[in-house]
Amino acid sequence: MKLPLKARHVPARLATGAFILNAGLEKSRGDEQTAQTMHGMASNTYPFLGKLESTQFLRLLSTSEIVLGAALLLPVVPTLVAGLGLAAFSGGLLGLYLKTPGMRQDGSLRPTQQGTAIAKDIWMLGIAAGFIVDEVVSGTEQGPTQTILVFDPADADTPVIVSGPTA
Repeated sequence: MKLPLKARHVPARLATGAFILNAGLEKSRGDEQTAQTMHGMASNTYPFLGKLESTQFLRLLSTSEIVLGAALLLPVVPTLVAGLGLAAFSGGLLGLYLKTPGMRQDGSLRPTQQGTAIAKDIWMLGIAAGFIVDEVVSGTEQGPTQTILVFDPADADTPVIVSGPTA
């Protein structure tokens, strides 16, 4: 069985997948105060989240992180799919960074000390972009060439070499 995964994607998928999975597992054990703090910050930036109860928000966030972390770690999930999920997740975090007062220095994209914890997550968006671009670009290339040796039953002494993408 051929996995939908390139060897060059393995290190980044392992690093981001383990990081995000761990974050989701930690959040799944969060208490009411943790839920209220995270929900308050998120709903200030994304008002539609205010419709959720704080514990419901934390449960959805932790579940999302667990699912995304697992998707990045499981080699059966295509890199394009995992990359799109990672892009959406990291884009949401960066939106939080850009829209939340006190995260950035005045008139700048540079983070304050408070904003560094979220601003550093830009690495996940970079990894996601790399996955997506690599999969889109490599999807337009011809697949690897295969070469096989075929023996004609009528002339078993003379093998025929067949080569091509679907040999």
